[in-house]
Amino acid sequence: MIDKELINECRKGDLSNFKKLVELTSPYAFSVAFRMLGDEEKARDTVQDTLITIWEKIKRIKSAESYKTWLYRVVVNKCYDQIRKGNRKPEFRADDKTWEIISNNLVENPSSELENEELAEIICLLTDRLSPKQKVVFILFELEEMTNDEITEITGMSKTRVKANLHFARKNIAMMIGKYL
Repeated sequence: MIDKELINECRKGDLSNFKKLVELTSPYAFSVAFRMLGDEEKARDTVQDTLITIWEKIKRIKSAESYKTWLYRVVVNKCYDQIRKGNRKPEFRADDKTWEIISNNLVENPSSELENEELAEIICLLTDRLSPKQKVVFILFELEEMTNDEITEITGMSKTRVKANLHFARKNIAMMIGKYL
């Protein structure tokens, strides 16, 4: 949870406290951006753009409790902008050998730590065929471990739409995995 006083100082224009806020919250923003965009450099750019927006509009935040949700909402919207602009890396097409490596890694060693590049390939491979809404719901729920209520607040979708998008995302990903395992 973000300290109320830290948010209040940032709202007054205190740049040194904003730096502390950035240090505390930028990993969350990067995690979502990286998972949605599948590119480390674009994720960093998106986080930087997000933090500029946060700084410009921090006076509008209602409470310290709502900061994290607001941060996620801004990141998700910036990612949507990137996706709409077509600034994503070219679509990754996996051949049978790549699927075999991925499935072996997932089946034989589920607790192994993958490098960022490998993780990005797997996430892109599994989520690229999802609609942007399914992708963001899947990432926020399954990878960021958020609740349906938090996702509803971040995306602006109703709880029913969040659940439906999550259902179809899981179904599509399961079909893709099933096809290659």
